[in-house]
Amino acid sequence: MWTADQIIAEAFDRKGPLLEQRFPLVRSPAELQAIPDDRYLAAMTLRVFSAGFVWRVIENKWPTFEQAFDGFLPNVVAAYDHVKLAELKEDTRVVRNGTKILATVENAQFVQDVAEEHGGFGSYLGQWSDEDLVKLWDDMKKRGSRLGGDSGPRFLRQMGRDTFIMTGDVTQALTQMGVITTKASTKSARRAANEAFVQWKAESGYPMAHLSLMLSCTV
Repeated sequence: MWTADQIIAEAFDRKGPLLEQRFPLVRSPAELQAIPDDRYLAAMTLRVFSAGFVWRVIENKWPTFEQAFDGFLPNVVAAYDHVKLAELKEDTRVVRNGTKILATVENAQFVQDVAEEHGGFGSYLGQWSDEDLVKLWDDMKKRGSRLGGDSGPRFLRQMGRDTFIMTGDVTQALTQMGVITTKASTKSARRAANEAFVQWKAESGYPMAHLSLMLSCTV
């Protein structure tokens, strides 16, 4: 396995100093806690609707998504009944995908439940240690709707929660280094990747999100 210094040197050698401009925003636990719960639900919904779809279409319609879903207030969206769901399936302000509309309601309940348990969804995200990051992924997949695969990690990245993402390039690099020896989707592979990123973060001081990007630049 490469050291963090080797990864960083290789990435900057290939991409140059402008690579830093591509680093994603990483927020502290306090900053995550300060984000209102409706913004977490909005980000989940954006991620769910973007998966397998042309993201520019979702981005262009996003202001009307906000209107149609009542500003993504979790307590309001979680209370949607079958009449409201039927209306949304005919609402041109959103992409009329019934499964993803229902997932938004289910995720509103998820956000609301978590907020009641932890004093806010941001507090929930901040409580997980780096060593347990893939357990956070699993918890979101289990309790949320359509947050499995890369959707959960990409949602975390969007909100500034430090995370790596098992993209094709990251998976290829980890495989070439011998960090993972099975499919990236297996628990053992994800645990091994988690351990490697924790080690690299400790070695370098870079957050996992930045190291993930740099690692993807080495293949």
